[in-house]
Amino acid sequence: MLQLDHLTKRYAKASAPAVDDLTLTVQTGEIFGFIGANGAGKTTTIKMMTGILRPDEGRVSVFGSDMVEDPIAAKKKIGYVPDNHEVYERLSGMEYLQFLADVYGVPTAERNARMDELLGAFDLADAAGDPIKSYSHGMKQKLCLIGALLHRPPLWVLDEPMTGLDPQSSHYLKKRMREHCDEGKIVFFSTHVLDVAERLCDRVGIIQHGKLIAVGTLDELRARGGERAGGQTLEELFLTLVARE
Repeated sequence: MLQLDHLTKRYAKASAPAVDDLTLTVQTGEIFGFIGANGAGKTTTIKMMTGILRPDEGRVSVFGSDMVEDPIAAKKKIGYVPDNHEVYERLSGMEYLQFLADVYGVPTAERNARMDELLGAFDLADAAGDPIKSYSHGMKQKLCLIGALLHRPPLWVLDEPMTGLDPQSSHYLKKRMREHCDEGKIVFFSTHVLDVAERLCDRVGIIQHGKLIAVGTLDELRARGGERAGGQTLEELFLTLVARE
Protein backbone atom coordinates (compact mmCIF):
# COMPACT_ATOMS: atom_id res chain seq x y z
CA MET A 1 0.00 0.00 0.00
CA LEU A 2 0.90 3.67 -0.24
CA GLN A 3 1.05 5.52 3.06
CA LEU A 4 1.48 9.29 3.50
CA ASP A 5 1.85 10.29 7.16
CA HIS A 6 1.52 13.93 8.20
CA LEU A 7 3.29 15.30 5.11
CA THR A 8 4.14 18.99 5.32
CA LYS A 9 6.11 21.14 2.89
CA ARG A 10 6.83 24.85 3.16
CA TYR A 11 8.42 27.05 0.51
CA ALA A 12 10.55 30.08 1.32
CA LYS A 13 8.64 33.37 1.57
CA ALA A 14 5.25 31.60 1.44
CA SER A 15 2.85 32.56 4.19
CA ALA A 16 1.31 29.08 4.45
CA PRO A 17 2.56 25.53 3.80
CA ALA A 18 2.14 24.22 0.25
CA VAL A 19 1.12 20.91 1.83
CA ASP A 20 -0.15 20.95 5.39
CA ASP A 21 -0.16 17.82 7.60
CA LEU A 22 -1.50 15.52 4.87
CA THR A 23 -2.22 11.93 5.89
CA LEU A 24 -3.57 9.39 3.39
CA THR A 25 -3.58 5.63 2.83
CA VAL A 26 -4.18 4.08 -0.60
CA GLN A 27 -4.79 0.34 -0.58
CA THR A 28 -3.75 -2.19 -3.20
CA GLY A 29 -6.31 -2.60 -5.95
CA GLU A 30 -7.31 1.07 -5.92
CA ILE A 31 -7.35 3.70 -8.61
CA PHE A 32 -7.09 6.83 -6.50
CA GLY A 33 -7.88 10.23 -7.98
CA PHE A 34 -6.23 13.33 -6.51
CA ILE A 35 -8.01 16.53 -7.43
CA GLY A 36 -7.75 20.20 -6.58
CA ALA A 37 -7.47 23.65 -8.08
CA ASN A 38 -4.21 24.99 -9.50
CA GLY A 39 -1.88 25.71 -6.59
CA ALA A 40 -3.82 23.51 -4.17
CA GLY A 41 -0.77 21.31 -3.46
CA LYS A 42 -1.26 18.35 -5.81
CA THR A 43 2.10 18.45 -7.55
CA THR A 44 4.01 19.22 -4.35
CA THR A 45 2.41 16.18 -2.73
CA ILE A 46 3.28 14.02 -5.73
CA LYS A 47 6.88 15.23 -5.74
CA MET A 48 7.22 14.26 -2.08
CA MET A 49 5.65 10.87 -2.82
CA THR A 50 8.19 10.20 -5.57
CA GLY A 51 11.23 11.50 -3.68
CA ILE A 52 11.82 14.60 -5.81
CA LEU A 53 11.11 16.82 -2.82
CA ARG A 54 11.93 15.96 0.77
CA PRO A 55 9.10 16.74 3.19
CA ASP A 56 9.76 19.18 6.02
CA GLU A 57 7.71 16.84 8.21
CA GLY A 58 6.13 13.43 7.79
CA ARG A 59 6.99 10.30 5.84
CA VAL A 60 6.12 8.38 2.69
CA SER A 61 6.00 4.58 2.57
CA VAL A 62 5.69 2.76 -0.77
CA PHE A 63 4.82 -0.92 -0.34
CA GLY A 64 6.83 -0.97 2.88
CA SER A 65 9.83 1.09 1.68
CA ASP A 66 10.42 4.45 3.34
CA MET A 67 11.16 7.21 0.82
CA VAL A 68 13.73 8.93 3.08
CA GLU A 69 15.33 5.93 4.78
CA ASP A 70 15.54 3.73 1.66
CA PRO A 71 14.84 5.94 -1.37
CA ILE A 72 16.26 3.57 -4.01
CA ALA A 73 14.01 0.70 -2.93
CA ALA A 74 10.99 3.02 -2.76
CA LYS A 75 11.63 4.59 -6.18
CA LYS A 76 12.05 1.21 -7.85
CA LYS A 77 8.42 0.51 -6.93
CA ILE A 78 7.13 3.66 -8.67
CA GLY A 79 6.37 4.53 -12.27
CA TYR A 80 6.08 8.32 -12.41
CA VAL A 81 4.76 10.58 -15.14
CA PRO A 82 5.23 14.29 -14.27
CA ASP A 83 2.97 17.10 -15.39
CA ASN A 84 5.71 18.33 -17.73
CA HIS A 85 7.93 16.42 -20.14
CA GLU A 86 11.26 16.02 -18.38
CA VAL A 87 13.02 13.99 -21.05
CA TYR A 88 16.42 14.06 -22.74
CA GLU A 89 15.47 15.63 -26.05
CA ARG A 90 18.76 14.88 -27.81
CA LEU A 91 18.15 11.16 -27.46
CA SER A 92 15.88 9.19 -29.73
CA GLY A 93 12.74 7.71 -28.22
CA MET A 94 14.30 4.24 -28.25
CA GLU A 95 17.54 5.45 -26.65
CA TYR A 96 15.52 7.09 -23.89
CA LEU A 97 13.56 3.90 -23.21
CA GLN A 98 16.74 1.80 -23.24
CA PHE A 99 18.25 4.21 -20.71
CA LEU A 100 15.26 3.84 -18.39
CA ALA A 101 15.32 0.05 -18.77
CA ASP A 102 19.00 0.11 -17.74
CA VAL A 103 18.23 2.30 -14.71
CA TYR A 104 15.54 -0.09 -13.51
CA GLY A 105 17.47 -3.24 -14.40
CA VAL A 106 14.93 -4.66 -16.84
CA PRO A 107 16.42 -7.77 -18.55
CA THR A 108 16.97 -7.47 -22.29
CA ALA A 109 14.34 -9.95 -23.44
CA GLU A 110 11.70 -8.46 -21.14
CA ARG A 111 12.44 -4.87 -22.09
CA ASN A 112 12.26 -5.62 -25.79
CA ALA A 113 8.92 -7.38 -25.43
CA ARG A 114 7.49 -4.57 -23.30
CA MET A 115 8.78 -1.86 -25.63
CA ASP A 116 7.21 -3.58 -28.62
CA GLU A 117 3.90 -3.90 -26.79
CA LEU A 118 3.77 -0.35 -25.43
CA LEU A 119 5.15 1.42 -28.52
CA GLY A 120 2.53 -0.38 -30.59
CA ALA A 121 -0.30 0.34 -28.16
CA PHE A 122 0.55 4.05 -28.04
CA ASP A 123 1.17 4.20 -31.83
CA LEU A 124 4.74 5.38 -31.35
CA ALA A 125 6.68 2.53 -32.97
CA ASP A 126 7.35 4.38 -36.23
CA ALA A 127 8.80 7.39 -34.37
CA ALA A 128 10.88 5.46 -31.82
CA GLY A 129 14.10 6.06 -33.78
CA ASP A 130 13.52 9.80 -34.16
CA PRO A 131 15.04 12.42 -31.82
CA ILE A 132 12.69 13.37 -29.00
CA LYS A 133 13.12 17.07 -29.84
CA SER A 134 11.13 16.38 -33.01
CA TYR A 135 8.18 14.94 -31.07
CA SER A 136 4.88 16.73 -30.59
CA HIS A 137 3.46 17.38 -27.11
CA GLY A 138 1.28 14.28 -27.35
CA MET A 139 4.15 12.07 -28.51
CA LYS A 140 6.30 13.18 -25.57
CA GLN A 141 3.43 12.36 -23.22
CA LYS A 142 3.19 8.88 -24.71
CA LEU A 143 6.95 8.37 -24.36
CA CYS A 144 6.82 9.41 -20.71
CA LEU A 145 4.00 6.95 -20.08
CA ILE A 146 5.87 4.11 -21.79
CA GLY A 147 8.98 4.90 -19.76
CA ALA A 148 6.99 4.86 -16.52
CA LEU A 149 5.31 1.52 -17.25
CA LEU A 150 8.35 -0.23 -18.71
CA HIS A 151 9.60 -1.82 -15.46
CA ARG A 152 6.09 -2.83 -14.32
CA PRO A 153 6.18 -1.04 -10.96
CA PRO A 154 3.46 -1.78 -8.38
CA LEU A 155 2.65 1.93 -7.96
CA TRP A 156 1.84 4.23 -10.86
CA VAL A 157 1.97 7.94 -10.00
CA LEU A 158 0.53 9.90 -12.90
CA ASP A 159 0.28 13.70 -12.81
CA GLU A 160 -2.32 14.77 -15.42
CA PRO A 161 -1.64 11.66 -17.56
CA MET A 162 -4.37 12.23 -20.16
CA THR A 163 -3.06 15.63 -21.26
CA GLY A 164 -2.21 15.60 -24.96
CA LEU A 165 -3.27 12.00 -25.58
CA ASP A 166 -5.38 11.09 -28.59
CA PRO A 167 -8.62 9.16 -27.89
CA GLN A 168 -7.11 5.77 -28.76
CA SER A 169 -4.13 6.22 -26.42
CA SER A 170 -6.33 7.63 -23.67
CA HIS A 171 -8.63 4.61 -23.93
CA TYR A 172 -5.68 2.22 -23.79
CA LEU A 173 -4.21 3.96 -20.73
CA LYS A 174 -7.50 3.87 -18.83
CA LYS A 175 -7.85 0.18 -19.63
CA ARG A 176 -4.31 -0.50 -18.40
CA MET A 177 -4.93 1.48 -15.21
CA ARG A 178 -7.87 -0.75 -14.35
CA GLU A 179 -5.98 -3.93 -15.21
CA HIS A 180 -3.02 -2.79 -13.12
CA CYS A 181 -5.20 -2.39 -10.04
CA ASP A 182 -7.07 -5.62 -10.69
CA GLU A 183 -3.65 -7.29 -10.28
CA GLY A 184 -3.45 -5.92 -6.72
CA LYS A 185 -1.41 -2.82 -7.50
CA ILE A 186 -2.09 0.92 -7.20
CA VAL A 187 -2.70 3.86 -9.52
CA PHE A 188 -2.48 7.34 -8.00
CA PHE A 189 -3.29 10.06 -10.48
CA SER A 190 -4.14 13.73 -10.54
CA THR A 191 -6.46 15.25 -13.09
CA HIS A 192 -8.54 18.32 -13.86
CA VAL A 193 -10.87 16.22 -16.01
CA LEU A 194 -13.34 15.28 -13.31
CA ASP A 195 -15.68 13.21 -15.45
CA VAL A 196 -12.73 10.89 -16.19
CA ALA A 197 -11.95 10.65 -12.46
CA GLU A 198 -15.62 9.94 -11.73
CA ARG A 199 -15.69 7.02 -14.16
CA LEU A 200 -12.29 5.55 -13.28
CA CYS A 201 -11.62 6.06 -9.60
CA ASP A 202 -12.41 3.76 -6.71
CA ARG A 203 -11.79 6.68 -4.33
CA VAL A 204 -10.99 10.37 -4.66
CA GLY A 205 -9.11 12.83 -2.47
CA ILE A 206 -9.72 16.58 -2.66
CA ILE A 207 -6.93 18.94 -1.67
CA GLN A 208 -7.46 22.66 -0.99
CA HIS A 209 -4.83 25.14 0.24
CA GLY A 210 -2.50 22.24 1.03
CA LYS A 211 -5.01 20.38 3.19
CA LEU A 212 -6.80 17.15 2.34
CA ILE A 213 -10.41 18.24 2.86
CA ALA A 214 -12.26 15.11 1.70
CA VAL A 215 -11.48 11.48 0.86
CA GLY A 216 -13.82 8.70 -0.18
CA THR A 217 -15.89 7.00 -2.81
CA LEU A 218 -18.34 9.07 -4.83
CA ASP A 219 -21.18 7.94 -2.57
CA GLU A 220 -19.17 8.83 0.55
CA LEU A 221 -18.44 12.29 -0.85
CA ARG A 222 -22.12 12.74 -1.63
CA ALA A 223 -22.99 11.84 1.96
CA ARG A 224 -20.50 14.42 3.16
CA GLY A 225 -21.94 16.99 0.74
CA GLY A 226 -25.29 16.95 2.52
CA GLU A 227 -28.92 16.38 1.54
CA ARG A 228 -28.66 18.21 -1.78
CA ALA A 229 -25.64 16.21 -2.94
CA GLY A 230 -27.49 12.95 -3.68
CA GLY A 231 -27.39 13.21 -7.46
CA GLN A 232 -24.37 15.43 -7.86
CA THR A 233 -21.53 14.64 -10.23
CA LEU A 234 -17.95 14.66 -8.97
CA GLU A 235 -17.49 18.11 -10.50
CA GLU A 236 -20.52 19.44 -8.57
CA LEU A 237 -19.37 17.74 -5.36
CA PHE A 238 -15.90 19.21 -5.77
CA LEU A 239 -17.30 22.72 -6.09
CA THR A 240 -19.61 22.18 -3.12
CA LEU A 241 -16.90 20.84 -0.81
CA VAL A 242 -14.24 23.37 -1.82
CA ALA A 243 -16.67 26.25 -1.30
CA ARG A 244 -17.04 25.25 2.35
CA GLU A 245 -13.33 25.66 3.09
